[in-house]
Amino acid sequence: MTPVPSTGLIFTNNGKTATLQMANVSIIDQPKWPAMDAETTPAVMDFKLVLHATDEPVMYEDPARQYRFEGFKATAQLEAMFRVPSISFSFKTDPLKTSTSDFAVMGFEANGKYYGAGKS
Repeated sequence: MTPVPSTGLIFTNNGKTATLQMANVSIIDQPKWPAMDAETTPAVMDFKLVLHATDEPVMYEDPARQYRFEGFKATAQLEAMFRVPSISFSFKTDPLKTSTSDFAVMGFEANGKYYGAGKS
């Protein structure tokens, strides 16, 4: 798990837009995954993720698993840079302004407890 610095996650005043930006996050490159013997190589990632909630509410719940999520459908955009220093490889995604997503939500989840209908 990578801790998020205090300046890494910013919400707009109305809470509808969240920006998560981090640099030099340690990751691994594992090009032959999911092979059982796939080698791993240290890598680094910089990224900026922007989530923007729409006005369309959503709720997902599973009483048997004591899980509920309440929030809003959202848009998500991501721009990232990946570096594998040991092989002098780097890759940058398309710019944030051209990034799109098929699914994103923003809201609150309750895990390990279940609220009956009408309670939150």
